[in-house]
Order: sequence, then structure tokens, then C-alpha cells
Amino acid sequence: MENFLDRFPVVVECPVVWGEMDSFQHVNNVVYFRYFETARMAYFERMNYMEILGRTGIGPILHSANCRFRIPLTSPDTVSIGTRSVDLETDRFTMEFQVFSHNHQKVAAEGSGLIVTFDYKNSKKAAIPDEIKNFIDQIESGNLR
Repeated sequence: MENFLDRFPVVVECPVVWGEMDSFQHVNNVVYFRYFETARMAYFERMNYMEILGRTGIGPILHSANCRFRIPLTSPDTVSIGTRSVDLETDRFTMEFQVFSHNHQKVAAEGSGLIVTFDYKNSKKAAIPDEIKNFIDQIESGNLR
């Protein structure tokens, strides 16, 4: 668990609840994308992305996402979802995710999401604002916890 926490600057914990399981007696695959979303929003909150979006009209939009399922989760359990940003480009960056099961003490799933910076006022892609690049650098270097 310590190694897991060291690799991800933003980690959130969520309970695995009975209602997330499907008829096959394990957590439904859609739920993992909700776990990723929860971690992504915690990362965005840390950098005040929603405030920047409100002020500038420029914000994130999820282009694509993927998930590799490693072990099935069941309720009750608790998961830690870690996220980090990699591959910063002019108008996009990738977020990586891992879901760690407390019961199994191993990674249950991993995935990524491509985030495109979008100008919501003009409905088109935009360059990542320097303010956001600086926040990402601070989070990834451990200076913004």
C-alpha cells in the first residue's frame, strides 16, 4: 500500500458497496469508471480547475478512457483510487488511475483517461492555460497536497 500511495499524488478512498455488484456477484465494470471519475475530480479540485473554468471558460473534457480489470471486487471492501497526470501536451494530458483493494492488498484495476482542454465559450479545443500547467507541476512534484 505504501508504494501505491507514493506513486500517486492524489488518492481517494471509497467503500465498495453492495449495490455496485451485478448478477455475477462482483462489482460491475461501469463502477470502475466512476472510481476513476471520483479520483479525477479530486485532482481537479486540488488545482481549482472548476474556478478557472468559471473565470476563463476553459476547462477539461474527457476525450477517452480505458480500464484493465485485474481482480474482481466484491462488497464489503474499501478501495483507494490513485491518479496522476502524465504526457502533458499543448492541449491535452493523460491521467493514469489505479484502484487498490484493501481486502486483497493488490491492484484491482488500472486505466487512463485522455483529458483535452476545451474552450466552452467557443466550443473548440484550447491550449492548456499556464495556470493549469503550474498546478499540475506542483501536484506531481508533491508541492500541492
